[in-house]
Amino acid sequence: MSNILTLLEQNADHARLFRDAGKLGNDLGYPVYLVGGYVRDLFLGRQNVDIDLMVEGDGIEFARRLGDRFGISNIVVYEKFKTALIPLTGMKIEIATSRSETYKPDSRKPDVNPASVREDLTRRDFTVNAMAVSLCPVSYGDIIDPFGGIQDMQKRTLRTPLAPDDTFSDDPLRMLRAARFAAQLEFNIAIDVLQAIVRQCRRLSIISKERITEEVIKTLKTSKPSTGFKLMKDTGLLQIAFPELDVMSGVDVLDGKGHKDVFLHTLQVVDNAAKLTPKMDVRFAALVHDIAKPVTKRFQVGKGWTFHGHDEIGKRMLINVAKRMKLSKDLRDYLMKMTKLHLRPIALAKKEITDSAIRRVMFEAGEDLDDLMTLCRADITTKNTSKVKQYITNFDRVETLMQDVHLRDEMRSFQSPVRGDEIMQALKLKPGPLVGKVKSAIEAAILDGVIENTHEAAFKFMMENPGSPVCRQADLNC
Repeated sequence: MSNILTLLEQNADHARLFRDAGKLGNDLGYPVYLVGGYVRDLFLGRQNVDIDLMVEGDGIEFARRLGDRFGISNIVVYEKFKTALIPLTGMKIEIATSRSETYKPDSRKPDVNPASVREDLTRRDFTVNAMAVSLCPVSYGDIIDPFGGIQDMQKRTLRTPLAPDDTFSDDPLRMLRAARFAAQLEFNIAIDVLQAIVRQCRRLSIISKERITEEVIKTLKTSKPSTGFKLMKDTGLLQIAFPELDVMSGVDVLDGKGHKDVFLHTLQVVDNAAKLTPKMDVRFAALVHDIAKPVTKRFQVGKGWTFHGHDEIGKRMLINVAKRMKLSKDLRDYLMKMTKLHLRPIALAKKEITDSAIRRVMFEAGEDLDDLMTLCRADITTKNTSKVKQYITNFDRVETLMQDVHLRDEMRSFQSPVRGDEIMQALKLKPGPLVGKVKSAIEAAILDGVIENTHEAAFKFMMENPGSPVCRQADLNC
């Protein structure tokens, strides 16, 4: 491990903060420490802008005084937990009063009491996060490591400061954090810690959905997300954190015909996506793109296993998933779109490509076309090298056609040449969903090459095509 004083000076802005915090603590009579993940990442050579400071004194008063030194008045105070956040440009600073916590068995809300820095470190999740560095002028750089965190970092092992059952019982979210850290830091989890997670996994149900979702997203942001999700599966956490993924595993065999393990396939797609893009949204789409395969799995004699409709049904399933996980509307809609469309470019690559088919996929994907193509590339998991080569060649052809800038711009702004008010006047309709259906039918006819993309052709189609689905639905005399 590198010299701690050298590490503390690596970032000039952070170093100034550390020195100023130590001097302020000295003036107030409060010992000040750098703690948590920032200390761990200093030793591991990882960048971190989330800085946790702990004081043996009034953390909120200290935060206000430190904010004044940097000209920051809009600090966020959490009075009950004696903590505060200082939003400083380029970093996020959390100030906490050193404390001990006790929990009721059915709650994640602790009773908080003042404590020493060493007592505070006992409540941390893992030994690698249970270290502190003094910022006091007289002891600047002194390391407090009561549980062997440095040694565990050298061994790349996650252990808990206390007995793992006690650590996880106090805060069950720490079990998910273990899976996430294993993926993020590329650490192993100690055997006794794994065994405790298996015993305690059901306690994850008392954790809020928002906090669980946050850990799922953080796991997706790692370089190899499959490590974390496999651990969730093996320890029983996944059945609570993401039950739709938990039921994906396993292979059924009938008449000598099997199918891919959908869970393992999904994790491979997620890892592939992680190699192709840093965008969490694309990785999340990879995680859920086959979410409906377990409920659509059927065995067809002479053909084998099928998953007909899993794209459309998966899209609908995501409405409830997003509600449970408290996902934003934008993310929900994005995941629904990607799940619905994830087979389309693949289908194009397997058959003769038509201009209308290309236009339709581009239109439906809209601004997310590049993300869709990335997801589809990630979805190539076959181990048959000849199939991969043929598939990639065909897929490249599809992507080349979609790179046509003029066509992309045209599809981005594409809409029915006949506008809503004209539709209502011509068909004697009142405002409502049917007007949108008429527009969609016109757009579909243009995308499919049935009519030209002109106002004249579109209007004629609307008025003179009695076989159109819209006319039948409206019961109009077209």
